[in-house]
Formats: sequence, structure tokens, C-alpha cells
Amino acid sequence: MNRRYAIVALLLVAVALGSVAATTEETVLVVADAETGETYLEVPVENGTTVGIEYTHSVEKTRVYDEYTVRGDRLVMTRMEFESYGWGLPSGANVTRENGTFIYDPPGSYERLTVAPGRVAGHTLSVGDRTYDLVAVSDGRSVTFSIQRRPAFDPRLE
Repeated sequence: MNRRYAIVALLLVAVALGSVAATTEETVLVVADAETGETYLEVPVENGTTVGIEYTHSVEKTRVYDEYTVRGDRLVMTRMEFESYGWGLPSGANVTRENGTFIYDPPGSYERLTVAPGRVAGHTLSVGDRTYDLVAVSDGRSVTFSIQRRPAFDPRLE
């Protein structure tokens, strides 16, 4: 009889653990094809994780860095760095200058952010301390970034 109770107890523990695992979620940054929705990359994030996009400005040929912070299900733009004024850069904004780089604290909070990675611009994506070649990941196709919830044991996560 004791053996039967032990087996039943083990089964109950296994079922309980399985249901906890199935309901546990993780927050991820999803990088997907802007046209088809195909997922290229999923990276675990949490509130406060820094997400950066760095590239070379197409006209000025200088570095541009856009920084976002994960806040809930949004990407909040928290910093922009650029080395010269050019098309699409905030010429009328209140910027400061640090070591020859213009620093701007832009407004903006996004549920979805679209980026068109370029081979000449060499877009890279940094998430926390990891860096990805965004052009290689997307084969140069436009992508969207979004914050989503996924099962914690999702095999697609890195």
C-alpha cells in the first residue's frame, strides 16, 4: 500500500510541476519581418533592459545610436547619440555634447518599432550585453521590434 501512495504522490508532484512550468511566462524582445511577421529573433528581457540600435548615417557617414529601455510591454526611447547633424537627425532639439558626440533625450514609447536595416549602414542590435548583426539576422529586410510574453520553456528562446 505504501508503494501505491508513493507513486500517486509522485504523479501529483509531476502534474503540479508541469502545470507551473506551462503557466510560467517570460518577457522577450521579438524581432520579426515587418512584412510577413516571420520571427527572426527572440531574446529574453525584463523591465529596465537596454535595447540599442547602432548604424552609420547614410549621408553623414557618422555613427548614430538609438537607445530604448524595456518598460512593461513597451520600448521607451531613452537616448540618442549622433556625431553630426544630417537628414533625419534632431537639428532643432535640445542636445548636449559629450566628447564630440551629440546626446539627445528623445520622447517616444512604442509597442512596435519598425527598422529598415541596411548593409551600408551596418545596423547592429544590442540587448543588454548581447550584440546581434541586424542585417545578417534579417537579410536586410525591414523588421519590427515588440515586447511579448512567451512560455518560459519556449524552445525558440536563446
